[in-house]
Amino acid sequence: MYKVLLVDDERMILEGISSIVDWQSVDTQLVGTARNGVEAYAFVCEHAPDIIISDIRMPGMDGLGLVARVKETHPHIRFIMLSGFDEFEYAQIAMQYGVKHYLLKPCNENSILKALSEIAAEYKQEESKEGFIQSMKANLRKVLPHVKEQFLKEFVTNKSYGSRDWDYYQDLFGLQVSGKKVRLLLFRLEDKFEYEHLFTVKNIAEDILDEPLLSSTIAEQILIMIEDQEDMERLQEQIKEIRRIFMLYYKIDTTVALSEAGDIVEARRLYLQALDCLGHRFYLGEGGLITMRDILDSTLLSKTDFVYDEDRILFPIRACNWEEAEASIETFHEQLSNSRLDIQTTKSYVIQIFISITRLCTEEQMNHYMGLIGQISQLETLQASIHLLKQIAAEITLINFEQNKNKHSQVVQKVIDIVNSELANAELSLNWVAHQMLYMNPDYLGKLFKKETGERFSNYVVTVRIKKAMEMIRHHDDVKMFELAEQLGFGDNPQYFSQVFKKIAGCAPSEYKKLTL
Repeated sequence: MYKVLLVDDERMILEGISSIVDWQSVDTQLVGTARNGVEAYAFVCEHAPDIIISDIRMPGMDGLGLVARVKETHPHIRFIMLSGFDEFEYAQIAMQYGVKHYLLKPCNENSILKALSEIAAEYKQEESKEGFIQSMKANLRKVLPHVKEQFLKEFVTNKSYGSRDWDYYQDLFGLQVSGKKVRLLLFRLEDKFEYEHLFTVKNIAEDILDEPLLSSTIAEQILIMIEDQEDMERLQEQIKEIRRIFMLYYKIDTTVALSEAGDIVEARRLYLQALDCLGHRFYLGEGGLITMRDILDSTLLSKTDFVYDEDRILFPIRACNWEEAEASIETFHEQLSNSRLDIQTTKSYVIQIFISITRLCTEEQMNHYMGLIGQISQLETLQASIHLLKQIAAEITLINFEQNKNKHSQVVQKVIDIVNSELANAELSLNWVAHQMLYMNPDYLGKLFKKETGERFSNYVVTVRIKKAMEMIRHHDDVKMFELAEQLGFGDNPQYFSQVFKKIAGCAPSEYKKLTL
């Protein structure tokens, strides 16, 4: 129902029109009456009717004055003016205020209903139009985020876009960045993820970053355009917080690439920069923030030809010494990372070492491991490649240890037997045993002996000699110290024998002798 205010200084006209008009038949409702323009305007200010039926000539504020005041404060209200035959000039003035409906007094019910019906129809048409506009705006608000995403994607990947295109879309999206510098952020999710995770990261980033301009998903990555800011430390903290929150809820790490600052029309170049930064995760590893500075710093590294002696890795694997093998692989990793070769060349070096390691096991086992070469070539970081290399190297080291366990034990037992039989030999040493007795490499024999016994060969010999001395003191109370020194390989140096004895037994030989009495 449209609310109607009736204004006339004649009481009979007010009562007559109020009673004879079937207001509801034309979707209207009489909500009040007034005797002059002053009363009418006060009513308007309090109740804001939709339609005013007013006489033109009234005492105080007449109909024209009422129209003028109402149009200033309530321009949507429509008027029906009642005028006498000789008041045409007044009607012309009213037309200047947009009044379209005039009724000649005296007027009947039908003429009033017709005017009300036309105004009600005008209102309904406007409401329908406004409803359509609001509906279009609502639909536009729904699709605008998708339009923005598609535009950013096209803008950074399509060479044909230029400054004119940006000016048009800037107005469309309500962005004000002309003359300002921007940066691009590129987020990559590590490990397995669902497509919905991309939108989660994007939503988290849009909440934390300072009013991001545009965002989109490109090739399973999230791209966000931000306005450049002087406080880079704040931006880095925001990126760190985005990664932290996503990791907290989804247990998936994120690598972020940040471009340099540039003009908006350089968005394609900035995007290629961000992609280049993301590519360096092969060397820098997954997770964290990668900037152009990281890439530039890597170019300052020495670019000499990469040379590495693979025997530094293979020899300890053959000797079943995993600690040394692991350390050698880490050295290989560090040197290869610092070389900053192209990714395919780097992968080829890893595969080359991998093949050499697999040749240390049986043919059947080697065939099994060779099937993993394709997996190495597909890994996206050097760290992941080295991790797999170490895993296989550890397995082969263990296989070699199990296969050679009995053989090693026999060799070490033979060394122990030699030591026990040669305690009086002042020349007893690892080199002497290796060269004169077993014809083996001393370094290999020493590592094997320590691996089996947990002691270095020299320490073991000294300990056995002192234990033998303690036994001889307990069973022969008249034994002399110089005799013990000579019989246990210390030669004619009883003083040195006493020092070693005290270090191992905790007291001098003479004191030990008293304790055994």
